[in-house]
Amino acid sequence: MAEGSSSHRRSAFSPGLAVLLSGDEAKISPQKSHLVSYHDEIGHQAVERTIEHIFDLPHKSVVQPCGPIDAGFVRSVLRNQARKFDLDWEKCSRGYHDSILIMDKDAGQSKVVLDDSSICGKFKSIREHLLVESSAPFSSARANACVWKGKWMYEVTLETSGVQQLGWATLSCPFTDQKGVGDADDSYSFDGRRVTKWNNDPKPYGQPWAVGDVIGCCINLDAREISFYRNGTSLGVAFDGIRKVDPRKGYYAAISLSEGERCHLNFGSHPFRYPVDGFNPIEAPPCSWMFAAYLLRCLFRLLEVQNLEKSESAYFEKLRRVKKFAPLQELFQPISEGICAEFFSAIEGSQGCLEYIAWGSLTTLLLDVLRARESHDFSCLDQVLDLFLQFPGSTSLLLELIVALSCMCKAAPFVLTECPYSGSYPFLALACHLLGHKDVMHLWWKSKDFAFSFEGFLTRKIPNKQDLQCLIPSVWWPGSSEDEVSMTLTMTALSDAIKKIEEMHRLLCSLVICFIPPVSPPQPPGSVFRSFVQSLVLKARGGDHRMVVNGTFNNTVLGSLYTVILHLLSEGFSMDSSGSASSSRMNCGNGVGFLHKGGKRKFPTQLLFRNDAYYSVIPRIGGPPGLMMYYPQVDVVEDEVQWDEGCMSDEETRVTHTTVQKPCCCSISDVTVRLRHKENAKYVPSTSKGPCKPMPERSAHVAAECSGRSLDDEIEDKPSTSTQSEIEYGYEALHNLENMPMTTQSSSEALKEEELLDVMLLLYHLGISPNFRQAFYFMSQQSQSISLLEETDRLIQEKSCAEQVRRLKEARNSYHEDLVDCVRHCVWYRATLFSSWKQRGMYATCMWVVELLLVLSDKKIIFQYVPEFYVESLVDCFHALRRSDPPFVSPAVFLKQGLASFVTLVVKHFDDTRIANPDLRDLLLQSISVLVQYKEFMLVFENNREAINRMPRSLLSAFDNRSWIPVTNILFRLCKGSGFASSKNAESSSSATFQVLLRETCIHEQELFLSFLNRLFNTLSWTMTEFSMSIREMQDKHQVADLQQRKCSVIFDISCSLARILEFCTREIPSAFLMGPDMNLRRLTELVVFILNHIISAADAEFFDMTLRRPGQHQDKTNRTMILAPLVGIILNLMECSSTSEHRELNDVIAVFASMDCPATIHFGLQYLLSYNWSHVLRGDTSLAKLAQLKEFSHYFRRITTSVNGEDHNLSTADEEEDDTCCICYNCDSDATFQPCHHRSCFGCISRHLLNSQRCFFCNAVVTSVTRIDNS
Repeated sequence: MAEGSSSHRRSAFSPGLAVLLSGDEAKISPQKSHLVSYHDEIGHQAVERTIEHIFDLPHKSVVQPCGPIDAGFVRSVLRNQARKFDLDWEKCSRGYHDSILIMDKDAGQSKVVLDDSSICGKFKSIREHLLVESSAPFSSARANACVWKGKWMYEVTLETSGVQQLGWATLSCPFTDQKGVGDADDSYSFDGRRVTKWNNDPKPYGQPWAVGDVIGCCINLDAREISFYRNGTSLGVAFDGIRKVDPRKGYYAAISLSEGERCHLNFGSHPFRYPVDGFNPIEAPPCSWMFAAYLLRCLFRLLEVQNLEKSESAYFEKLRRVKKFAPLQELFQPISEGICAEFFSAIEGSQGCLEYIAWGSLTTLLLDVLRARESHDFSCLDQVLDLFLQFPGSTSLLLELIVALSCMCKAAPFVLTECPYSGSYPFLALACHLLGHKDVMHLWWKSKDFAFSFEGFLTRKIPNKQDLQCLIPSVWWPGSSEDEVSMTLTMTALSDAIKKIEEMHRLLCSLVICFIPPVSPPQPPGSVFRSFVQSLVLKARGGDHRMVVNGTFNNTVLGSLYTVILHLLSEGFSMDSSGSASSSRMNCGNGVGFLHKGGKRKFPTQLLFRNDAYYSVIPRIGGPPGLMMYYPQVDVVEDEVQWDEGCMSDEETRVTHTTVQKPCCCSISDVTVRLRHKENAKYVPSTSKGPCKPMPERSAHVAAECSGRSLDDEIEDKPSTSTQSEIEYGYEALHNLENMPMTTQSSSEALKEEELLDVMLLLYHLGISPNFRQAFYFMSQQSQSISLLEETDRLIQEKSCAEQVRRLKEARNSYHEDLVDCVRHCVWYRATLFSSWKQRGMYATCMWVVELLLVLSDKKIIFQYVPEFYVESLVDCFHALRRSDPPFVSPAVFLKQGLASFVTLVVKHFDDTRIANPDLRDLLLQSISVLVQYKEFMLVFENNREAINRMPRSLLSAFDNRSWIPVTNILFRLCKGSGFASSKNAESSSSATFQVLLRETCIHEQELFLSFLNRLFNTLSWTMTEFSMSIREMQDKHQVADLQQRKCSVIFDISCSLARILEFCTREIPSAFLMGPDMNLRRLTELVVFILNHIISAADAEFFDMTLRRPGQHQDKTNRTMILAPLVGIILNLMECSSTSEHRELNDVIAVFASMDCPATIHFGLQYLLSYNWSHVLRGDTSLAKLAQLKEFSHYFRRITTSVNGEDHNLSTADEEEDDTCCICYNCDSDATFQPCHHRSCFGCISRHLLNSQRCFFCNAVVTSVTRIDNS
C-alpha cells in the first residue's frame, strides 16, 4: 500500500506528470489522462472538456451547468469522485483486518509504534515516537503490531551507523541487556555495521551501511522468507524456512540499538522512500489519502493548463497547436479554491492524513511544480503557496512539509546521472523558496521543530565504499590503463552537485541570519542564527570541546555551517533578480570580504571572556576553565585589540592586502586557477559554469581593491523596525545584508564578523579537521598502494616459480582493490574539500588568526583566555592547505606571500610556559618538524628574526622525555648534509645558518648543552636497545608482522637521526669530549661500541634489511649504512680534532677505546667498518677518502690493546687484596665516596650517575656531596 511506484521512490520523488499518474495512485482512477486525447477535434473546446481533463473524468461526462462555474460547482463534482475513493479504500483495508493485530491500548488504536511494555533498556524519543535513540548500553523493543500471513515491510532511516539489529521477532524472543533481536529462535535481524545477519548465531550478509541509509525490512510469510533492502537495493534473502505462526500470534517488527545509536522508524505513517513491489506497510495508510492525492493531481493539471501559453517545452507546444482547452483566466480562481477546499477538508477529517500527504503527494507536487532542474518555476510555486495560505489548515501542513523536506535531505543520495541536481538539492531548493515567504518563515521559527529541521537541511548523506562504486564507476591513476576522461567527467559532475547544495545552504542561512524574530524586547538580525549555532555546538561537543564519541551527531551539519560562514566572511552574499544565492561580493560597493580587508584590524576581547554555556567549558590556553578562575582577574581590559595588517613581519618582507605584492589568497588570477586545474585534471577537473561562480569576478576585484573599507565603515544607524514595511512580519530582505551589522555574543547585539570568525574556527575544529585528516589518510594510502602495485608487478615478471607467481597475483589483486577504493575516496574528498574559493578563504583565515594570536600574545592575561581551538584550528587549517592536492600554490610562495608570520608564531610559542596544555605545545613543535623538511620553508625560517633568536636554544631545552622525537627530527634536518656519507644524498632542507647558530648556542651555554648531551646519550641507548630486542624477537619467530615491522623501522629511523645529531656535536663541539673530564668521551665510546655490537650481531643481513624496509620503500634507503655512517663519522671527527689539537690528544681517544673490557669486540667492529662496501655506497662522495683515517685508527687501537694485554699478563700474579677497582665499571680505581653514606666508586661512574639521579646507587640514600680520595 505504498504511495507511488517503486521507480518513483527509488529516484527520491523524481518529477513529472507521469509519476503522479503511476503506481497505485494511477490504478485508483478508472480513467486515463486526456491531456492529448481527441486531437481530431481541432479548435477551441468547451470549458466542460477542460474541466474533464483537470478532474480526470470521462469524455463528455460534464454537462454545461445552469449557473456560473464557481467553487460550489467544483466541490460538487469532486464530492462525487470522493465516493469512488471511499469504496476503493474499504477494499484495501480488509486485508489489514485479516493479517495484522495492533495491540489496542486505547479504543480504536491504529497507530503502529514501539510497545513501551516490550522495551528492555531505555529509548529516548527525539521527535514524537518514531525517531528514537538508545540511552542504555543495549536497548531492544518490539512494535505494537504483529503479522501472521501476507507480505509486509517497514523502513528504518539510519541517523547513526553503529551497531543496530533490525528485523522481526515473536513474543517468545527474550530481550536482555546483552541479547536483542536475532539473538534467539524466532528472532531475525540484520546489522550493517558488522555486515552480519543474526538468528542465534551471526553469519556474513549484506553490505555495510552508512548514515542516512534507508533499510527496508521485509517479511514474506507466505514464502516463509525474510529479506532486507538498502536504499531500494535488495541484499538478498537473509532467512528462509522461518516458522509458521498461529493467527494473532505473529511476528513483530523489532529493533535493538547500542548506546547512542539513533534511527527513524516508518511502519507506514509516511509513504515509503523505497517501496518493494507486493509488500505492504504494517500501518495502514489513512483513509482519505487516495482522495487527497487525487486532488493534488487535479491541482497540478490545472496549473499545467493555466501555464500552457508560457511553457517552453515541446510537450506543451503540441498542446498549443491543437488548441484543445478553453482559456482559464476567469475560471482558475474558483476551480483552484474548490480543489483546495476539498483537499484541506479531506486531510483534516482523517487521522494521520496530513502527515502522510505532506511526506508523499504534496512533496511530489511541489517538486514537479518547481522543476528539479533549473530554471525553476518560482511563479507557479508561489501560486500554490498563496492558494494554500488562504486556508487555516495550511499552517500545520506547511510545517509538516518543512520537516519532511529536512528529513529527505538527510537520506538523499548522490546519483551520478542526476548531477548536478542530485542529493539534497531539490529538497533544499524547494524549502528555501518556501521559507523566502515571510509568513512561512515566521511559522517555521515559531515551531518546535525549527532546530531539528534546520539541522536536517544542513545534513548531507556521505557515501560509503559501496556507494562510491556506483557514484564513481571508473577510476584512474598515473600509470594505469583506465579511462582518465571518464573519471575526470565524474569528478566534474560531483563538484557541480556539491556546489549546488552549498548554494542552497548559503541561501537558507542567509534567510535565517536576516530574519528578525517578532518578540519583545526586539532582537537584531542574526540572533536566531546565533542561538542555533550555539545549541548545535553544545550538542556536538557534549561535555568537552571534542566530538561526541558515540556518533549520535552527524558532523556534516558542522561542515555545512563552516562552509556557509567561510563563504560569508571571504566571498560574501548577494541576491540576484531571481532570488537565488550568488557568491559574488557581500558588499555592493567597493568593499571586499571581511577576511580580505587590509589596513587596520580589530578584535573584541569580550569574545574571550564569555561565561555562557556555549563557552564556559572550552579549554583555554592558560588551562581548563575551572583553573582559570584562580588567575588574576582582569579588572580593566580594553574592549578590543587593534593592529595593522602585517605588523608582525619585517618591513622588507611584509606582504599584505595593501602592499603591491598581494597574499596568495588574492594574488591568484582566474587564469592561474584554471591552468592549475587543467594541469591537475587527473586529480581535480575544471569547474563547471553554473549559477554559482565561486571566484571569477571576485579574485581580480580583491587583488585590485584589498584596501577597501571595513564593514563597520558602511554601517549606518538603522531606523526603528516599526517604520520598515519589510520587517513587519519579522523578516528583513536579503539584499540589505551588506548593510547589516554583525556584532558580539549578547542576544541584544547584532552578529559581528569577528564572532562569526570565532564560531567558524570552532566548527572547523569539530567538523572539518577530521574530514581533512581522513582525506590525507586516503591520499597517503593511494600513493603507497601505487608503489606496492608497481613493485608486485615487477616481482611477478622476475619470478619463475608458479607458486610464487600465484601468491604474488593474489597480493596484487588485494593491492589493486585497495587502490581503487583509495582513488574513489580521494575523488570524493577533492570534490568536497578542495574548491579553489575554499582554499583561498582558508588561507585568508590563517593570516587573520596568526596575526590575532601574535597580537594577543603580547597581552599576558588576555592571551591565557584564548581558546585552545584557535591554535588547533589554525595549525590544522595551515597544514591542510599545505598538503592540498593539487596544491593551492607552490611551496616557494606559500609562506612568503602572506603566512611568514606563522613561523614566528610556532617558534615563539612551542616552548611557551603560558600554554598549559603540553599537547598544544607539541602541535606547534610538530609543525616546525614538518616545515623544516622542505627547502622553500627552511628559507623562511632562516630569514625569520624570531627563529634566528629563539629556536636553537628552545630546541635544546625542549629535548625532554615528552618532546624528544619532534626535536630529534628538527635537529636532524638542520644538521643533515655535513656528516660522513651524507654529502651525496644531502637534503636540500639542511641549513648552514642554523648549524652555525646551534654551534654558538652549545658553546656559549655550556650547562644547557651538557644537559642536552646527557639526554641524547640516554635516549640513543634506549632506542637502540628497543630496536635490538624487536629484531631478535622477529628473528626468533622467523616472520615479520606488519605492526612490529613498522615499529622496528620507526625506531631505527629515530636512532639514525640521533646518531647523526651526535656526529654533528663531535664535529662542531669536539671540546665537549676531548677537553676536561673524560666522562662524555667515555660515554660516547661506550655508546659507539654498544651500537656497533648490536648492528653486527644480526646474523642474517638480508633479514635485517628486510625488517627495516617499509612498504613501497626502496632498499637503498633502508639498510645498515644509515646507522654505520654516523658511527664512522664520530670516530673520524674525534681523530681529526685530536690530530690538529696543540695538546695532541690522539692517544687519549684511543686509550678510552682500549679501556673498554671488550677489545676483541671493538677490533672486530672496526674491521667490519673497514670491510663494509663503502665504495658502492659512497660512489662520487668525498667521504670515501676519509676511510684511510679509520684504518689508521684501527691500527693504533690494535697496537695499544696488544701492549695493554701484555702488561695485564705480567701483573696477573699481583696481590688481589690490594685491588681497589670500581665495582661498577671494573676499569678505574674507586677514588670517590658518596656523602653521607660513604659508599665508594670511581669518580667517572659517580658523576655519570648523578646526571640522572641524586641518590646513591648502593643504598638509595640522598647524596649531599661527593668526596675525592687522595691517591697518596
